[in-house]
Amino acid sequence: MLKEKLTGKHIILASGSPRRQAFFKDLGIEFEIRLKEVDEIYPPALKHFEISDYLAQLKSLPFEKELQENDILITSDTIVWHNEKALGKPKTPIEAFAMLNGLSNSTHEVITSICFKTTTFQKTVSTVTKVTFKELSSKEIEYYINNYKPFDKAGAYGIQEWIGNIAITKIEGSYTNVVGLPVHVLYRELLNLCS
Repeated sequence: MLKEKLTGKHIILASGSPRRQAFFKDLGIEFEIRLKEVDEIYPPALKHFEISDYLAQLKSLPFEKELQENDILITSDTIVWHNEKALGKPKTPIEAFAMLNGLSNSTHEVITSICFKTTTFQKTVSTVTKVTFKELSSKEIEYYINNYKPFDKAGAYGIQEWIGNIAITKIEGSYTNVVGLPVHVLYRELLNLCS
């Protein structure tokens, strides 16, 4: 259904994330992966979805001059929001441990923003999912970090991995959002773009 709507459109996914790429494939749409390096730095005054919105839009900027008439560029960013602070991707095992230890026995929010850009149009939408963790022991955190190396994941965890199975006691909202892309939003917005 979506594939038919997108006839004549060229979808560009600007993401190296294998999880996001898999979601695009699952929707049955043809797309090109096009990557450009961006320093993911945002103004410190931004909070909550303002951060992921800003970063999703920032990732679209290097493509502006090369978009063609039928192109739809899709960029996105995911953050974990906990105790009024954004958690990005940990750079070291120590950082990952601190993040997971902080998320232990509490509820946090996973926020993903998706930016849709054409030569004449830009729209950014965000989705929030609440995730509650049980109390994690130091051994559980260390086991996860050593075996899964979650350094490419916001908040230092992947819900689809071991820690998601043993630690998450409650989820309110979109599961795929926590994996890295709210697929229902992507589907809805692409349908709207082409209607």
